[in-house]
Order: sequence, then structure tokens, then C-alpha cells
Amino acid sequence: MSASSWWQPHRHADRRPLLLARNRIQSALRGWLGAEGFVEVDPAALQVSPGNEAHLHGFATEAIGNDGQGRRMYLHTSPEFAMKKLLAAGETRIAAFSHVWRNRERGVLHSPEFTMLEWYRVGEGYEVLMADCAAFLRLAAEAAGARKLRFRDRTCDPFAAPERLSVAEAFARHAGIDLLATVDAQGLPDAEALRRAMAHAGLTAGADDGWSDMLSRVLVEKVEPHLGQGRPTILDRYPAAEAALARRAPDDARVAERFELYACGVELANGFGELTDPAEQRRRFEAEMAEKERVYGETYPLDEEFLEALALMPPASGIAMGFDRLVMLATGAPRIDEVIWAPAG
Repeated sequence: MSASSWWQPHRHADRRPLLLARNRIQSALRGWLGAEGFVEVDPAALQVSPGNEAHLHGFATEAIGNDGQGRRMYLHTSPEFAMKKLLAAGETRIAAFSHVWRNRERGVLHSPEFTMLEWYRVGEGYEVLMADCAAFLRLAAEAAGARKLRFRDRTCDPFAAPERLSVAEAFARHAGIDLLATVDAQGLPDAEALRRAMAHAGLTAGADDGWSDMLSRVLVEKVEPHLGQGRPTILDRYPAAEAALARRAPDDARVAERFELYACGVELANGFGELTDPAEQRRRFEAEMAEKERVYGETYPLDEEFLEALALMPPASGIAMGFDRLVMLATGAPRIDEVIWAPAG
């Protein structure tokens, strides 16, 4: 379906059952969050920084003040910075259905503007978020009247207990690569070690690929297609170098408290045990922006107030879920534009 003609009456008639299911799913999740004591918040989309991950791309604009002077601002790629400031301010359980914007992203599973459900729990471990995710899969299926989640020829039982495996286990199982052998004891990556491991497994890497590029290539080509098949998958304990906003695992500095939820081979959510050390967060952001400069020739500013707020933020866990993707799988829609009321042109 072309997003540019969604308003044609016959096109809308085809999409309308999916869109009404979207509303039912959103109502069901809102009801669950309210019953669990979450306060729904509405962070502003216009921010001084869109986020500081190397491979996320923001939309820039100019804010003109009363004095006629302009300054660069961005539409957020996630409400994360604003929501963590609210945690610093004293909120303890918050959630938001936020429109977010990501440039350079358009396709079956990607829209440049989409809805993200993000929620945070103060004083609770990130394993609790895994249980939240399982509940949301069940609620979405029930609201859509579905027994299975579907994407193309893949299915997933939303009522089954999720499989949980580490990224290292997944790489060993599906790609034949010992991923943790390519990082040192502190989690610093060794690109040449990963390149050799890929070659030994019969995989090729680009001449200019860094460690992160190669990890992503293996993940997309060899690992992700196997995840969330038949039942949901929790892909846990990401390498610390791939978890810029997560705290390190207490038992192994090479990995972090980060997980992703998969169903039908589709990534649905990304959760963390949140990093609250502003000095460490600054170092990670600077490293991410150095990589962004290397790969894309651009950087984004750091949100200094966010780093300030981290010093006040209590221990917490937080997660972002692609709400439109969840609706896709619950309704069996073939592409993301079909479950967005008015897709971006």
C-alpha cells in the first residue's frame, strides 16, 4: 500500500478494521498500565537533542525566539530523556504513548513517524519489564481477537512463556560465533577479532565495517530470523558496547542489562536496567557521537540538562515498545502503514 493514497475511501474501508483494532489494543494497554499504578505522561517532542545513538537519525528544525534569533532543535527519536527527567523530579511509575521521529527509516516495518509506548519503574529490576512485555502480547492478541501473532509466514503464540537467551548464546546457536571472545574484560570491542570470527563462520564483512556494524550484520542476517518463532523471545545481556543507556551486568562487565523482545522475527521492544552515572553516560554518548561522525559525518549535541538530571535519578528500569509493530502482529497486517491512522507522506 502506498502511504500517499491512504485517504482514498476504498483504501480506508480496507484499513478501518485494523485501525479499530489498534484503538482496542491501546485501550487495553492503557487500562493495564492504570491498574498497575502508572501515571501517563506526555513529553514534548521538540528537544535540544534527538538522542545520542550512532545509528539513530533525527529530524532537525529551527526554533525562532521572540528576538528573531534561531537555534537548532530536533524532534525526539524517543521520549527517554524527558521521561528520565521526570523520574529525577520524583515520579516513580510513568508511561507514555509518544509520537517519535526517525530519519532514514522507511519500509515494511519502519515509518519516519510512529508511536512508541515507553514506560519506567523506579526501584525495580529490568526482569519485571520482561513480564510486562509478556502481558502486553497477551492483551494485544485478546483485543484484536487473535490466537496467534503473525508476520508474513511466521507465527508466534502470545500466550506462551517467552524464551530467554543471551546475545552470546544466540550468536553461538545461530551463527557459530563466540561473541564475547571479541571483547575484552571491560567490554571494549575488538573489530578484527569479530571479523576473523565471521570469516571462520563463512560470513563476510565490509572493509570499513566497525565492530558494531559487523555485530548488526550477523544479528540481522543470522540471528533475528530465528527469534520469536512459535513463542516470544527475550534476547538478553547485550554486549556493553551495544547498550549506551544501560548499566553493566553486576556479574560480567562485558555485558549490560539490556534486552529486546521478538515475535515472528520482528523486534518489538528494547528494555534496560537504566544507567544513572552521569560521567559514564557522558563518556558513552561521546563515543557514540564519535562513531556517528566517522560513519555519517554528523553529530548531535548532548542534552546537558539530561546529564544533570541523571545525578538525581533513582535506580530504575525502562523500556520502549514499537506500538504500531505490536498492532501489526496482532492484526496480521503486512506493513506498518496499514495500522497508522494517517501515515506520513
